[in-house]
Amino acid sequence: MRRIFSRSKFFTGCAVLPLLTGYAHADQAATPEDWNAHLQSTYTWQNKHAFAAAYSGPNSLSTNRELSYSWTTTLALGWRPWQGGELYVNPEAAQGIPLSGLTGLGGFSNGDMGRASGSTLKLYRARVFLRHSWQQDGETEALESAANQLAGTQSRRRWVLTAGNLSVLDVFDPNSYAHDPRTQFLNWSLMTYGAYDYAADARGYTWGAALERYADDWVLRAGRFIEPRQPNQQALDPKIWQHYGDQIELEHAHTLAGHPGRVRVLAFNSHLRMARFDDATLLASRTGSTPELGLVRHGDQHKRGLGLSVEQAIGADLGLFGRYSKADGQTETYAFTEIDLSLTAGAVLRGTAWQRAQDSVGVAVASNGLSAARRAYLAAGGISFFIGDGALQYRQEQAVEAYYNLALNKSLALTLDWQHIRHPAYNAARGPVDIASLRLHTEF
Repeated sequence: MRRIFSRSKFFTGCAVLPLLTGYAHADQAATPEDWNAHLQSTYTWQNKHAFAAAYSGPNSLSTNRELSYSWTTTLALGWRPWQGGELYVNPEAAQGIPLSGLTGLGGFSNGDMGRASGSTLKLYRARVFLRHSWQQDGETEALESAANQLAGTQSRRRWVLTAGNLSVLDVFDPNSYAHDPRTQFLNWSLMTYGAYDYAADARGYTWGAALERYADDWVLRAGRFIEPRQPNQQALDPKIWQHYGDQIELEHAHTLAGHPGRVRVLAFNSHLRMARFDDATLLASRTGSTPELGLVRHGDQHKRGLGLSVEQAIGADLGLFGRYSKADGQTETYAFTEIDLSLTAGAVLRGTAWQRAQDSVGVAVASNGLSAARRAYLAAGGISFFIGDGALQYRQEQAVEAYYNLALNKSLALTLDWQHIRHPAYNAARGPVDIASLRLHTEF
């Protein structure tokens, strides 16, 4: 799960969601704001159909029919304390029951479902962060009022520092078409680079800082954030110089046949006390036991990876996107999900052709894989945080997702979503599985 309720960076004229806006049109300069307040609420209901499996293990997706729901609501408060400065606070509440206890898939079916979710409504602070921008001479663009974005004008040449309690995805990989599971695709592997094991607590937030340099069509961003004390847990380790997640991303904007697009390249490195799959498998072979990550979680390790993201508008109503990501796959998943290799692609179409310009249709595919070291660990009967069938007939986990986003009014949308997942948890002996979803989302 990752919460995405951040400043929007959507392109003018692209087939983006009708409920979220970012840059205003050049002839629609926004009135500058000193403060604002926005609210979002999202309820997602899912029905997983029963499916066949040759066998199941401790962390398998249940073969029985299951129902699931999640509900989140977030208040985004913004204030401009000085020229160039912005302070944001986001109280949030969440409640939900995941499918199979949130186990049994690499790309989970609901990106708004957190590991800390439960049947009791929980209220917590999601974000409190400061953003400061140093504007330079050059072309300007108007910003609309949005969640965690004050209306005003900014230069296309500027420095931006963001620091505090937030989501890493508030800054990195701001894909226009596949980024927000509250309004776009639901599957985890479609909301960012699938193999990007970025720093986050069990709700998807962390503490840290990122610096961005905007130079017309180019953006360079880099950041360091703290990690959980234990894999996929809520408590964070404050030792930012000892245990951390670093990332750097280069972005370039372009036009193709007169339509905007962007290309991003990401590199990340985490330094943590992590277990290595090879160590666990070797220890088990020597002792004649089942491999267990907890027995070899000693000493600091590095996890490194790369990502490539492309998005392109094709006309005024159609947008395409694709991502590729790969991690070294030698160490356990620490904060995101069990994916070491991911390739995704999709399209989003606005409903102008059928006189429903505020509606959108999305279709995407994902193919996710595991490293040789992780495969060997699972095949030997090992159980990791999210997956573990007790054995493994390895195949890449493949997912197809399609949705129709129906705008009921300018603030309320109903989404019908379907996901078909082959080889759940990378196991050819299980599945396929179909998951139908209804999502109700509102923003003010």
